[in-house]
Amino acid sequence: MNSKQTRPGNGRRPKNQEEPSLSLELQFSTGVPAAHRELLTRARVARWVRLALLRPAELTVRIVGLAEGRRLNLAYRHKDYATNVLTFDYAQAPVVHADLVLCAPVVAREAKEQGKTLQAHYAHLLVHGTLHAQGYDHETSARAALEMEALEVLLLGALGYGNPYD
Repeated sequence: MNSKQTRPGNGRRPKNQEEPSLSLELQFSTGVPAAHRELLTRARVARWVRLALLRPAELTVRIVGLAEGRRLNLAYRHKDYATNVLTFDYAQAPVVHADLVLCAPVVAREAKEQGKTLQAHYAHLLVHGTLHAQGYDHETSARAALEMEALEVLLLGALGYGNPYD
């Protein structure tokens, strides 16, 4: 992480700094449970994503079922299972262009296993995916993973959620 990517210690933007603009499309595939659709309002998703943005962005967030999640993970990561979030980043500057795909059944299962609310887990995964879309990558080194996780903890704290790694 370079100095341009860091935030003040509390994870919040300075008062004199404008929020980056966000163009957000929110999609739900057929069969996503109503509880997920009700929870993931456009305003709520935009709030979570916007906090993690460092520059203007055009994002599509798509909530999918197991079959679509598995198919996409196999096609793009060569892993034959559905994962919680996939980030497809097409451009990082001057405007972030990306698709974030979250698999509703996986998110629900993980939230239950980890003793988290569904809302807290979605917030974490959307912040996580948004950071990936801007070039953060926890798989390149242990240091990069620690930096990304620390930023996630700060941002989620600013949203009122606990440490997602506890």
